[in-house]
Amino acid sequence: QVQLVESGGGSVQPGESLRLSCVASGSGFTFKLYYMNWYRQTPGKERALVAGISSTGSSTQYTDSVKGRFTISRDNDKNTVYLQMNKVEPGDTAVYSCNVRHAGIDYWGQGTQVTVSS
Repeated sequence: QVQLVESGGGSVQPGESLRLSCVASGSGFTFKLYYMNWYRQTPGKERALVAGISSTGSSTQYTDSVKGRFTISRDNDKNTVYLQMNKVEPGDTAVYSCNVRHAGIDYWGQGTQVTVSS
């Protein structure tokens, strides 16, 4: 079992910044060994991958719409993955969730709402 707890969401205006955090825990789960992802979902749409980061943090990937604005990072000593969101846009409004695949099972947090509106 893996528990993922996100935080840091909120309401911001276009152009502002926000940092999301996701703390991972679980018996038999060694955070530093796993690739971590951030996804987002809006009502009526499927969950979409936003960014991913390798176990050491040396490799990252982003969906095109957030490249140059969002940065994923991790602190393996704190079992935490972050998503720094800069220059946010109304299209970034969504519930953001972190994800990890452990022992063949996808785990998700409860999500944190990000609303971008003027």
